[in-house]
Amino acid sequence: MLERGEGVSGTVCDPWGMGAGDGDWDKPHPAAAWGAPLDVLALGGAAAGSPPGICSRSPPPEMVQPTSGVPCLACAALGLARRLRVRAAPEAMLLPPLRRALLGGPRAGLRWQHRIAVEVTNEPILEFKQGSPERAALQKALNDLKGKTEAIPCVVGGEEVWTSDVRYQLSPFNHSHKVAKFCYAGKDLLNKAINAAMAVRKEWDLKPVQERAQIFFKAADMLSGPRRAEMLAKTMIGQGKTVMQAEIDAAAELIDFFRFNAKYALELENSQPISVPISTNSMVYRGLEGFVAAVSPFNFTAIGGNLAGAPALMGNVVLWKPSDAAMLSSFTIYRILLEAGLPPNVIQFVPADGALFGDTVTSSEHFCGLNFTGSVPTFKHLWKQVSENLDRYRTFPRLAGECGGKNFHFVHSSADVPSVVNGTLRSAFEYSGQKCSACSRLYAPDSLWPQIKAKLLEEHGKIKVGDPAQDFATFFSAVIDDKSFARIKKWIQHAKTSPNLSILAGGTCDDTVGYFVEPCIVESKDPKDPIMEEEIFGPVLTVYVYPEKQYKEILQLIDTTSPYGLTGAVFAQDKNVIQEARTLLRNAAGNFYINDKSTGAIVAQQPFGGARISGERALCWGRCSHERGIAVS
Repeated sequence: MLERGEGVSGTVCDPWGMGAGDGDWDKPHPAAAWGAPLDVLALGGAAAGSPPGICSRSPPPEMVQPTSGVPCLACAALGLARRLRVRAAPEAMLLPPLRRALLGGPRAGLRWQHRIAVEVTNEPILEFKQGSPERAALQKALNDLKGKTEAIPCVVGGEEVWTSDVRYQLSPFNHSHKVAKFCYAGKDLLNKAINAAMAVRKEWDLKPVQERAQIFFKAADMLSGPRRAEMLAKTMIGQGKTVMQAEIDAAAELIDFFRFNAKYALELENSQPISVPISTNSMVYRGLEGFVAAVSPFNFTAIGGNLAGAPALMGNVVLWKPSDAAMLSSFTIYRILLEAGLPPNVIQFVPADGALFGDTVTSSEHFCGLNFTGSVPTFKHLWKQVSENLDRYRTFPRLAGECGGKNFHFVHSSADVPSVVNGTLRSAFEYSGQKCSACSRLYAPDSLWPQIKAKLLEEHGKIKVGDPAQDFATFFSAVIDDKSFARIKKWIQHAKTSPNLSILAGGTCDDTVGYFVEPCIVESKDPKDPIMEEEIFGPVLTVYVYPEKQYKEILQLIDTTSPYGLTGAVFAQDKNVIQEARTLLRNAAGNFYINDKSTGAIVAQQPFGGARISGERALCWGRCSHERGIAVS
């Protein structure tokens, strides 16, 4: 088992109040990304001079060092790859001007405070080996859910409310199993939720950030320990995740969100302006003057907890509309937050029809923020609704949203083939390609394509498809529901009938028991075919083979082919080519990987978010507060 982390502890900070140390001070603060989207550079895979195809199974080093090869599918099944993201940015070593001035000049008249720094580490990934306690606990939790349907109410004003508009959440790999029975909130109940939230807004906002943070630290500890198996089992059964995909999401990432968000909130409060003898200056972070609407997706349990939890942490009241296809896990998060001490009215749990929810919240004068992850059309519609209602709001609302991508892997002729194959298969097909960051288009040089193709088809044949609750070795399960199944099937049919496309592997669709779509690899002769431009959100990888000498033109093509700009990866060992790619693809991906797959961003290591129509940094929680400067003379 990987070594467990220490969790949260308090240590004495440096006397100049600059954070936990020089390293932390020199890094850009995660809440400071308010201008252009932040580019996140991750280096991994086979670096120049390293042995090709090596799979690293050891725990990652503390400092940035490239890994030796993209982890293989076997390692992915064991979950040993998540902590291998690294980055290298020499400019980060430059001291900020203020720091240089403080270190080099007189300090007379400046007053700093000794503060407490909270140390937080990323939650380790458990391995679920045969005979391990975590495996036994998870198997018991899965057995407890067999054949059961959990009844889930709306929760408004701290009270459970059952309406007549009843819906069901089905297990993706066994749609005969209704895992949850829940009810929709109507317009009147949503308005009641708004009033209930507003009734406690001032009291919650005035609660010290230390008390608010403690709730999330406690919730993280509960998820890390006694509630972990339950959280994983409900994510696996309800959303069709394999054991390791659930562990990465519903345990590690959710825990990381709660702990690091709380840590950053405390650091913001501790970061104070300079005071001089004639004036004492301070700054506080207030919640927004109204309520925040949180709209969360099905594909990451952790995102639901973060979209609703981060605004609450910053002193806001929240209306949370979880995805119908993630209701079971979302309600579990909500209950854990309440058990950790969150006052009942801070978050209103309101499953609802999406259009009705959007119409109701955006028409309220108290609407002040939206934290959203979902489709581009829905986010655009919400923006339009807000613009139409601007005159009725008491404050300008803050809208943050993440909307998916058409993510690329670019392969140069100098690339390491095993790293390309392992990274691409994992990025394209983990969780059935239902990640916003999943690779869906691959650009390969004609000189390497025969090797890449042979290895892709060989490894594709080894992918284990099935019921992840029955077999923990399952790599690939069903897609989320009948709508996704039909949409993906339509794209595969397009590949079968288009003269420019040919299916190299997979593509069989069967919804007899569950919504199963076999991982599909397509080759395209046309780099502008719709299958290369539009988001599919499923297990379909399309390859375009280009003349080796035209790699610069292909980089420009990648930048202009799709309107999205979320994630992308470049596989090359030629340093000059890597630098060219970094320059030409500067705006093509918010999260940019070198010799590593386009998925797998880790909380506090790679801030996640794209540009263009991929969205507007929904996971940047700093938008959930107002800065307020106070000067006392």
